[in-house]
Amino acid sequence: MDNFWVDYEWLSPSRFGVWGLPTYKPEFWDKVEELDQWTNKYDPIMTCQPIGIPRHGTPRRIIQQDKDVIFFYGANADYGGGNQEYRDIPIDGRQRNQRQAALATYYGNSIGTWQGDTLVIDSINFVDTTWFGRGGFFHSSSMHTIEKLTRVGNELKYEMTIEDPEVLVEPWVMSPRILRQGGGGFGGFGGGDGIQQERAYCEVYEEGNITNQLRH
Repeated sequence: MDNFWVDYEWLSPSRFGVWGLPTYKPEFWDKVEELDQWTNKYDPIMTCQPIGIPRHGTPRRIIQQDKDVIFFYGANADYGGGNQEYRDIPIDGRQRNQRQAALATYYGNSIGTWQGDTLVIDSINFVDTTWFGRGGFFHSSSMHTIEKLTRVGNELKYEMTIEDPEVLVEPWVMSPRILRQGGGGFGGFGGGDGIQQERAYCEVYEEGNITNQLRH
């Protein structure tokens, strides 16, 4: 174990259990094991798909306006995808857009409400092709996430609970993260100048029949 592996726990938290681990129903553990052993074949990162949440981690930058909050995510999260993504989350009390709510996306359909000083983000309608993280931790299209952000001074407490009654025994309550505001922005990623990186190039480097179980 060296510094790379210590840091890597935060780049790929699900595999190392830093955020805790989801508990699957018994009939799904064989599938998790197969996906884990064939990550180079089945992991959506390998085909340059968006990473989705919670795998993309915490936002690199947060912009709050009167009607919505925008989360910007950094590129190359978990060494994959290469994509810079964002979420636009309404916080003005409007109802969930029914047309959009019927469309499954990589980052779900989100609505934000205030509970005192805590912003609560409720998200549904996720595609079922993303993973929680490396290790074969898949989810179904019934995944439902609740994120809570509470600001104290220059720190944000970020909490997430994931429900997926189709495949999980119980809701997965991830360990809280503390994001600190500074030169690197919340989470310490990139500069605090608000400049977003160019969309990175991602190439599917292995196509056709995959014959080995090289794990990444």
